[in-house]
Amino acid sequence: MFFVCVAACPTGVAHTYMAAESLSIIGESLGHEVKVETQGSMGAENVITEEDMKRADGIIIASEVAINDKGRFVGLPILECSVSDPIKHGEAVFEALCEAINNG
Repeated sequence: MFFVCVAACPTGVAHTYMAAESLSIIGESLGHEVKVETQGSMGAENVITEEDMKRADGIIIASEVAINDKGRFVGLPILECSVSDPIKHGEAVFEALCEAINNG
């Protein structure tokens, strides 16, 4: 599956990038393709494109703050969690979204 993700924390530094790295590494280790947009102190990086959205099977939003342009994700399965969840429980995050997708 192809997942797009957004990681964001209040200061937009450490936890944002730790969550992004965890989502990428764990998702790929589970056999998924993953693209992670970070929204932090340097603005949005690795921005999810319209083409990414057309291919996406689901969305993971790992955030402690409101994210920019959340409306672009309407119509796709979304899992929202704490920014620390992918760091501490990465496999469970992907398993929960896959279960939601498979169960409709």
